[in-house]
Amino acid sequence: MRLALLGDIHANAHALKVVLDSARKDSVDILLITGDLIGYYFDPSLVLELLKPWNKYVVRGNHEDMLCRSRGDPAYLNKVSSRYGSGIKEAIKQLSAEDLDLLCNLPHPLSFVLGGRKILLCHGSPNELNHYIYPDTDLHESELMRMSDFDLVVSGHTHYPMLRCVNKNTLFVNPGSVGQPRNHKPGAYWALYDTVAGEVSFRCDNYDYSVLQAEALCRHPELPYLANVLGRT
Repeated sequence: MRLALLGDIHANAHALKVVLDSARKDSVDILLITGDLIGYYFDPSLVLELLKPWNKYVVRGNHEDMLCRSRGDPAYLNKVSSRYGSGIKEAIKQLSAEDLDLLCNLPHPLSFVLGGRKILLCHGSPNELNHYIYPDTDLHESELMRMSDFDLVVSGHTHYPMLRCVNKNTLFVNPGSVGQPRNHKPGAYWALYDTVAGEVSFRCDNYDYSVLQAEALCRHPELPYLANVLGRT
């Protein structure tokens, strides 16, 4: 079985399209999505539409948490928008109540078995949705114990690709970000996991991010980071 590991899409439909095209060419069976489907950018409805045909497992990210709180708290929504841009507002504006509820009720974490492999899917860490784990981050003993039961642990949140081997036989993978890479190499990042071989291969698909950069600058001249990070080297 071939699994696509992806996350931190952040309503960037331009990037998601090329990733899903590549996944089809790679004969991917199922998507494992680490959360943050929305936030920052401006096409949440199209992102959900693109994902609908796929078999997938999805967990909640911190931007889904922000969305849930923002739905009933206008002051918090304004605070989030001033810091992160209008991505959450666009989700509330574009998505149906059913889709908003779906995002707010996503689980975290999520464990399952595919192709004989025990898999744990999370956003930040298995214990904490908002925890940033980088290649040099020390893992808490409780996290190591929780991971020890799995062949594969997949997380996101940092927007940096990462592969670590923990507890000798557990692969801990961050596929990087589809929609907003922060590792100074532009592109749409994801990874492929082969359950037979037990191996991970990283992917980076090129796409024209200049259209989204222009839109971000037009919408949010006060937040140049939203545009600049897409092409940062």
